[in-house]
Amino acid sequence: MPEKSQSEDDVAAIEQLGESYAELLRELNKVIYGQTEVMEKILTCILAQGHGLLMGVPGLAKTLLVRCLSDVLNLDYSRVQFTPDLMPSDITGTDILQQDPETNARRFEFAKGPVFANIVLADEINRTPPKTQAALLEAMQEHHITVLGRCYKLDPPFFVLATQNPIEQEGTYPLPEAQLDRFMFFIRIDYPDREEEKAIAQRTTGGQNADLAPVLSRENLLYYQDLVRRIPVPEHIYDYAVNLVRRSRPGKDAPQWVKSWITWGAGPRAVQYLILGAKARAALHGSYMARVDDVEALAPEVLSHRIQLSFHAESEGMSSLDVVQRLVEEAKSD
Repeated sequence: MPEKSQSEDDVAAIEQLGESYAELLRELNKVIYGQTEVMEKILTCILAQGHGLLMGVPGLAKTLLVRCLSDVLNLDYSRVQFTPDLMPSDITGTDILQQDPETNARRFEFAKGPVFANIVLADEINRTPPKTQAALLEAMQEHHITVLGRCYKLDPPFFVLATQNPIEQEGTYPLPEAQLDRFMFFIRIDYPDREEEKAIAQRTTGGQNADLAPVLSRENLLYYQDLVRRIPVPEHIYDYAVNLVRRSRPGKDAPQWVKSWITWGAGPRAVQYLILGAKARAALHGSYMARVDDVEALAPEVLSHRIQLSFHAESEGMSSLDVVQRLVEEAKSD
């Protein structure tokens, strides 16, 4: 009997991942009611080895969702509450002078900070100064941190989910566009609908607490992250992603509405994240092939924070999501 090829093994693994994804949602729904799309976006981001920026008003269970996600993925979790007085060493760690009780010799030992975890929740990242933000962004980009000239690697998988509060802007330090570009997804979380809000009240005001069972191991997740990279992408999907991103740039060949509404558009990193996200989303749904639908579904999360609107667009009440939606509609008609 002939041995199965690598692609056949990959297809079987993708099918298994699709089943695990359904189980992950069942476990998370024991605690988090609704927000299925948000859960999918975060899991897609993790599979694609990216980082996410989550925007939502207080009280929408952002922190609870991330903590529950770490439980079902069986990963180390840490939370950092960003404040104006937070220092880079509060995130990365610092050297501490220790004394040997036997020899009385003194030496410095490195005490690891909260960034040394698999899932790091950076709560209200825009409340801390740029220097502290940069310490976290180095870890996100390089998967290591540097302290006093020494480099410390972060164990994979490593995922940062940062949150921003859209209604409290006094005393904040908004992330500049170059730093926003480091986040794969900008995920918006909205209020639940009426039935979901009623169910939340019913589930959370009783005396019982749900126990979450781990669905994947760390080794499983690392394997699936590597598997996502091997998912094939048809040539026309690359063309579609490139055309979509290039349409967002107000160059001389751009449509007049793009020149009028957009100051600058998305860069090449957006194409990379659209393709990687499409692969990961396809894998979550048990498919061994990225499709146009996968790219379209992730376009708002990938592009909205990479497009700078003009004053004219803002004065007309346009949002970056409106612009992305029009870009997608025009790209579909090509």
